[in-house]
Amino acid sequence: MQKPNNHATYIVPALKKGLEIVEMFSARNRVLTIDDFAKNLGVSVSSIYRTVVTLTEMHYLKKVGKKSYELGPKVLFNGFSYLHQRDIVQVAAAHLHALRDETSASCHLAIREGLETIYLYRAQSHQIMSVNIPVGTRFPCHTVAMGRAILTGLKDEALSRLYSGIPLDGISSSVKPLSLPQLRMMVARDKEQGYSINRSDFSTAIATPVVNFAGHVKAAINVSVPDFVINNRDVQDRLTASLVRTAGQISVEMGAMEE
Repeated sequence: MQKPNNHATYIVPALKKGLEIVEMFSARNRVLTIDDFAKNLGVSVSSIYRTVVTLTEMHYLKKVGKKSYELGPKVLFNGFSYLHQRDIVQVAAAHLHALRDETSASCHLAIREGLETIYLYRAQSHQIMSVNIPVGTRFPCHTVAMGRAILTGLKDEALSRLYSGIPLDGISSSVKPLSLPQLRMMVARDKEQGYSINRSDFSTAIATPVVNFAGHVKAAINVSVPDFVINNRDVQDRLTASLVRTAGQISVEMGAMEE
């Protein structure tokens, strides 16, 4: 009788250790020591020294101190090359549908082009009364939650340059900044709290940014509901929590490090 194939017998221990070392890095652990590697792997420093030297020589690790390392350019280059090819709609679609099913709200994805927010994808709510913005719709960034969520990725100086000489008081909206100082204040507040919210005559949208592998704001997603749905603060908090969690999941798939 033929013996079952035991894949464990084919594992290369040194390669396994090398990959586990690379996987130890995160947003919170950008620099690690060889002692950290040994402790996390449950081995001695001497047993992994050659593995660390090999990873460093191949530029998968970069030595930044006597015993400390960060991810090297080879990891970053290979990872970025792959992630750069991933289409944001392809990555976000399944997450938006899951968010729609969880919240019963319409969920949208948008990017910024100049001063405008462009809606790229929609997971439409199945509720009779729902808010649905068609794909391809454009709004001035400062007038919608997704636009302001994307603007949180700009430094104050860049935001000021973008809106230099641009009138903000000529577009009808129930909640929007009427001047650049007001816009800067709103964007700063939204950045601090982690989401943007915008109420119109009949609906409310909550939006939060999506970041890419470089930590830059790539897009934004939102949940949009009729106003009467969100009058309850607990409902708003639950929608916001689900939205922020989903944006984090999309960001990780776009290469952002998990917090």
